[in-house]
Amino acid sequence: MGGTQSVFTAAQLEEYQGVGGMVAGTVNPNSRARSGFGRHFSPQDCTFFTKKEIMRLFYRYQDLAPQLVPLDYTSGPRVKVPYELIGSMPELKDNPFRQRIAQVFSEEGDGHMTLDDFLDMFSVMSEMAPRDLKAYYAFRIYDFNDDDYICAGDLEQTVRRLTRGELSPEEVRLVCEKVLDEADGDHDGRLSLEDFQNMILRAPDFLSTFHIRI
Repeated sequence: MGGTQSVFTAAQLEEYQGVGGMVAGTVNPNSRARSGFGRHFSPQDCTFFTKKEIMRLFYRYQDLAPQLVPLDYTSGPRVKVPYELIGSMPELKDNPFRQRIAQVFSEEGDGHMTLDDFLDMFSVMSEMAPRDLKAYYAFRIYDFNDDDYICAGDLEQTVRRLTRGELSPEEVRLVCEKVLDEADGDHDGRLSLEDFQNMILRAPDFLSTFHIRI
């Protein structure tokens, strides 16, 4: 296992550390990237991690595909670890949303992750990330058709995955109707990001569930 300076330049590591840039930033729903809302920030200037934690995550990433991921990132190699390996990680393998999580955090939306994507995912899922940022990404994960709203179809997929198929179709429908009835602020039959954020404010356990330890 190489030393810190043999993996990144000092400048790269400082950029990845970010000095809490994400905390000061805000989510801009009008900023669009590959699909849906896209990202308002890049991981290089807004992770919540210390240098030691960044190195720990780098080696986690490198261990997923040691023949693919180099131990020298000073030249900024464009490497992606396939979703099949990302989804097999202990933190994700039992998560019913693992493929969707990987898609949302991957640069091309295909689940194949660069190191930046990988750090991005762990940063948002860390206990240091604020509630509004977690809510924003949870919204994107549950927005299966990437239309910037959580519609009835998105809710049905979400409920089925959360309950792991234990509810009947009628029970799923009733749950979705109740969610829309309580959270759809403008009564248009779908949840906007604002609707979703307001709903999350009434869910005190949300931050603890939307969390991955490093």
